Amino acid sequence: MQRARSVEDKTRRSEDLLNAAEELARELGGVRYVTLAPVTERAGLHRTGVRRYYASKEELLLELAERGWYRWRDAVAAEVAGRSGLGPAQTARVVSRTLIALPVFCDLMTHVPLSLEGDVDMERARRYKTNAFAAHDEIVAALEQSSTLTAEQVTSLLATAIILAAGFWQVSHPTPSLAALYEQVPRWGHVALDFGPRLERSLTAFALGLTSPELA
Repeated sequence: MQRARSVEDKTRRSEDLLNAAEELARELGGVRYVTLAPVTERAGLHRTGVRRYYASKEELLLELAERGWYRWRDAVAAEVAGRSGLGPAQTARVVSRTLIALPVFCDLMTHVPLSLEGDVDMERARRYKTNAFAAHDEIVAALEQSSTLTAEQVTSLLATAIILAAGFWQVSHPTPSLAALYEQVPRWGHVALDFGPRLERSLTAFALGLTSPELA
């Protein structure tokens, strides 16, 4: 494939790589299985071509996480557009359902603090933090405007949502060896079967607890 020359070409190639990484993460069962060679092949680039766009697999996946923040922000904004007075349970459903629709983002929320942020250079980490926090603050503003929760309560809800979505996603997508073990001992693996419902129930309970008089 011819080398990208224009800014538009480079942007398109970068998006092709991100799309390829996301597709492979879905197909293989998680970002832990994503490597650069299959990503570049899927994107139609020479195996060394990825280095012109991303210095490492970690930088590519961090970019994918950053894109996930934008998608979550946009999904929440679309979900609450024109709505007001959403109660705690309704707000929790908005948060959980928009997250459930972004499974690779949920997966990445485990890997970002564990390795991805620390394995890129400082300026790339700074850019990720800047853009992720900006998207987070826009989500807080959208939910505060459309719900009965305060900005502080929404912030607490989002922090809990990210932690739970990351953890529940990992449990619900076991490695092949663990999946085989769960087939032998089903009671150990029952939590792996209900990522979406479990996340929604947990966030709803947390949101209701935030408005409890005992916390006032």
